Amino acid sequence: MNDLKDNPLYISWHDSAWIPHINQATVLDYFGERSNPFYDRTCNNETLKMQKASLDQLENMTGTEYILLHVQEPILYVIRKQHRHSKDQVTPLTDYYVLAGYVYQAPDLNSVINFRLTTALHHLSQAFEEVHSFARYHPSKGYSWDFDKDGKSKEKKRESDKESEKLKEEPISAFQRARVDMLIHELCKKFPPPQSKK
Repeated sequence: MNDLKDNPLYISWHDSAWIPHINQATVLDYFGERSNPFYDRTCNNETLKMQKASLDQLENMTGTEYILLHVQEPILYVIRKQHRHSKDQVTPLTDYYVLAGYVYQAPDLNSVINFRLTTALHHLSQAFEEVHSFARYHPSKGYSWDFDKDGKSKEKKRESDKESEKLKEEPISAFQRARVDMLIHELCKKFPPPQSKK
């Protein structure tokens, strides 16, 4: 459980006072708030902020920096943390998205693949359990499958039959009966049955 709390993919951050004022020009300042756990205080953006210099100077520096990668105003902003080696060479480190004022870390490829594989294995495991419930063994016949016409095992069919019997046992209320009668009457008025010819 502690692993989930420490994993940045499971946390989010927001500052309610800022949310109405977030736009393309202010989103990097919002992301650079002191209480944001995703923001690295040793980055070049912070250095330029202390010097009251323009963020245009980032490309002349080396080290960690944050840039605004994508904008879909007024709700979505994507911020990239990257390491700048030179004016033309950068290595992306992490992407963050600001969605309706909430900041989240975007999952990396490893996390996405791991989640998809875990989900696929879970569904495969359930399928094998279901198939295993249909297998039968008899000493003289060996293994066989026990399906009925609907593709259900006899045990599953008994369970579904019990459930349908419970549903059948529930009495119909007077309101339901009157409503059904009214609907049938309306349908008969719209689509009268054909008259038999003699």
